[in-house]
Amino acid sequence: MRDEHIISLLENAPLRSLTENDLATIRVHTESCSGCLQSFQAAQVSQSLLTERAAVEFAPSPFFHTRVMATLRERQAANDSWALGRLWRSAGALASSMVATVATLAILTFVIPESPVATSQVSSLPNGYSAEEVLLEQTPQSEEVSDGQLLTTIYGGDEETSR
Repeated sequence: MRDEHIISLLENAPLRSLTENDLATIRVHTESCSGCLQSFQAAQVSQSLLTERAAVEFAPSPFFHTRVMATLRERQAANDSWALGRLWRSAGALASSMVATVATLAILTFVIPESPVATSQVSSLPNGYSAEEVLLEQTPQSEEVSDGQLLTTIYGGDEETSR
């Protein structure tokens, strides 16, 4: 028994959960081993300190609840006033890019004039039909458009045959 120390018994379980047989083994061993006696006494002291500390009941100050609730209300009021600021910080880049895109499209649509090449091409067609009129059937219903007229209107057959 002198070669076996009781440190493993003390480390594996709390003192109050030890059986009478384990306590008897500890007492017998500590009579002859001073190192294990010191470990057993330290375990007893720590057990009593923990028991005493757990028995002490902590009571907060009388106005603790009031102070905590007042601080919580102040923080909520501060957060509510900056809700728009937080929203702008999170979505500001997206909103800015959308405004820039709309402004660019408005400039391209209203400020920059229509190119004169597009209008001159429509008036120079040989049969007087435009591609939109032919494709969207904006011609009077009594006139039938042949496939040749359609292809000539779309591809400009007179200019290519002369080349």
